[in-house]
Amino acid sequence: MQMTERGRAMWRTCLASAFRTALACTIVGAATLYGPEWILRFVAFPAFSYVTVILIITDATLGDTLRGCWLALYATCQSVAPAIITLRLIGPARLTAGTTALAAALAAFVVVLPNNLTHLVAKRIALGQIVLIYVIGYINGAETEPVMHPLRVAASTALGVIACVLALLVPFPRLATCEVKQSFKEIGQNVTTRVKLYMKAFCAEDATSAMASVSQARELSRMSSKLYQTIKRYQPSMRWERLPFKIWRWQNVNDNKGEKLQSMEIALRGMEMVLASKTPIPSSLLAGEVKDGIKNMQERVILAIKRVNNIPQPSVTPETDLEKPNECLQKLQEIPETSQDLPFYFFLFCLRLLETISTAKPEENKAKPEEKNKGSVKSKSRSWISCRDSKNVMPAIKLSLSLGLAIFLGSLYSKPNGYWAGLPVAISFAAAREATFKVANVKAQGTVIGTVYGVMGCFVFQRFLTVRFLSLLPWFIFSAFLSKSRMYGQAGGISAAIGAVLILGRKNFGGPSDFAIDRIIETFIGLSCSIMVELVLQPTRAANVAKLELSRSFHALYECASLFGAKPSKAEIVESQKKLRSHLNALKKSTEEAQAEPSFWFSPFNASRYEKLFKSLCRMADLLEFSSHAIGFLGEQGKGKSPQCKENLRDVDKDLKSLTQSIGILAKSFEEITLLKSLDALEKALVKNDNSSWDIELGKTPNPSFSSPESEPEKILNTYLQHCRGVADGMFRAEEEREEVEVDKSEVVLSLSALGFCVEKMGQEAIEIEEMVKEVVQSENPSSHVNLHEISCKIRSLYK
Repeated sequence: MQMTERGRAMWRTCLASAFRTALACTIVGAATLYGPEWILRFVAFPAFSYVTVILIITDATLGDTLRGCWLALYATCQSVAPAIITLRLIGPARLTAGTTALAAALAAFVVVLPNNLTHLVAKRIALGQIVLIYVIGYINGAETEPVMHPLRVAASTALGVIACVLALLVPFPRLATCEVKQSFKEIGQNVTTRVKLYMKAFCAEDATSAMASVSQARELSRMSSKLYQTIKRYQPSMRWERLPFKIWRWQNVNDNKGEKLQSMEIALRGMEMVLASKTPIPSSLLAGEVKDGIKNMQERVILAIKRVNNIPQPSVTPETDLEKPNECLQKLQEIPETSQDLPFYFFLFCLRLLETISTAKPEENKAKPEEKNKGSVKSKSRSWISCRDSKNVMPAIKLSLSLGLAIFLGSLYSKPNGYWAGLPVAISFAAAREATFKVANVKAQGTVIGTVYGVMGCFVFQRFLTVRFLSLLPWFIFSAFLSKSRMYGQAGGISAAIGAVLILGRKNFGGPSDFAIDRIIETFIGLSCSIMVELVLQPTRAANVAKLELSRSFHALYECASLFGAKPSKAEIVESQKKLRSHLNALKKSTEEAQAEPSFWFSPFNASRYEKLFKSLCRMADLLEFSSHAIGFLGEQGKGKSPQCKENLRDVDKDLKSLTQSIGILAKSFEEITLLKSLDALEKALVKNDNSSWDIELGKTPNPSFSSPESEPEKILNTYLQHCRGVADGMFRAEEEREEVEVDKSEVVLSLSALGFCVEKMGQEAIEIEEMVKEVVQSENPSSHVNLHEISCKIRSLYK
């Protein structure tokens, strides 16, 4: 049922997108084919009007289209005004293939250089205008008017923009505001359903039904991540739709709701972590009243989630009153005796954390508008200064060389069609690194199948121009599905749509088959130039980038784990966790890119091990975040307590610090190990550093090994549980008779037990990470026997 609903939603989205795209292209076609003479005189390049439509309106809302109007105007100012000056200075009659390519390359370099300040759509439109202005000027020679020719390109762009706005308003506007609100509503329902499924699995009497519920919850979790991507995609567009209103206040309310809903994901991942481990919950802990109390907690959590999502509820009953203490938690007065009971306590901790997050009030630590404006001005000035950085200069150099080379070779092959080699390079520019061969492959395939469909449509409906536009609707639907597919993605879908519309919407270009062949050849020339420049200027393999990101992720894990012994502020902890998540996201992206890249003569990329390492590092990041939540709560509960209680809390803190220090040292070692080119390079470095006679048996090494027979995590866990019992026994001994203290004690027991679960799981994850890093190093050095602990110690000896 869930798959059917998702399929229906995708069909609705694709049909709506295809209808609006076809409508916008029909408006352009009607204006250029049947419009008055003055429109035809100014809109001299209808092909670029179609390209503008595809760039702006694909899966767009009204806010996206309004922003597209501004971006098109900005792009036109970037390209048309300098081009008028250049053409007047050089003179179109003196343009050659070389000078045209050089002028276009320099103009493209100026457009792309401020990489962080200009939107990607604006850059693509500006680059496309540059290609048309200079190459058409070269083709027409002395007949080109230095002022009117660029203005006609601008008019063609304007027609495409106007068509997009009209198509988004008929029959009713598609609003980003509605998309975000609907996504918020679906996320709230999604979270509620997942809580019910996790509770059903937790209380299930057999493992089969429990795992069935967990599988359903995992599917919902994937759907939830897509909904968050939808919110992130459409939130910037809401400002353009709410421009006349008090947008800042409205935007902040939605931001708070989104942040709160997304914060709940960590608690849900913890509940899944317990259930996915398949550790049986002792039946003695889920007896009668406790089971009923847990179900009452579930109702309280669901009520809190619905309140976050502004869903009207009936009057609150005493059993679900959010202000009342949890009777189920009040019965937790003893630290568990064995580690087998820890998952039960950790699950309740996650449930309690979920309720705490959903009922928490937003923090009033927002910066004042003046401070925000000052910060934005400073950031903009820094961005302009950073334009000279290599990270910003390199994309501009690559694009300008690719574009110049494509225009030059395309003009040599066929002067009248030379701009078709530059246009694919211009309109497919990407600010970030892409999987070069995969993207070029899907662009080429999309162009070919779109062109073939266009040629077939021209032959079938040769005399019926109106029917040609009707035949675009099914193709736009197909292209919309291509854009959402994993095989083609947005690059392939856009190429397929442009390939068809440029042939079906054309007139007076000669025979469709000849035009199609010329277009395909010119497109291949442009894509080949892009690949060649990418390989020459940035020969780094995606596998090497993934290796570097893995090393950075280990460094971020080391920094995050090191904070547990440094008494950092809450802001520092949050910042370190964000940094770790950011590096893990980069690791995932680079791993997918490396998997799509052909190996050629290199050794195959070990994608499966990198994916497993990514999952283990994500779980480690989750456990560190859970630990920080529990420590923060214990710090609040420990205020004003007896010296003996504080001493016991310090012992617990030392146990956790001991484990996190070991994990930090291990992560630091793995950071250095993953940067190794080979084991031979390590031996040479040791010889150079006069450490050739170094022996691992000499003295104690600073590197712990979690996979040794005497498991360090088990020792830490046993010591930790002993210290926890001392905390639970001594914390409220003097005030045992007060009912409020009894509630506090149950909360402390829950937090300490949750920390114990984190201690145990972090040790297990460290063992798995150690084994997987060993396999990765072994796969990169197949002729050597890898002793990871010895390699780690040798590397650290180089830094003494």
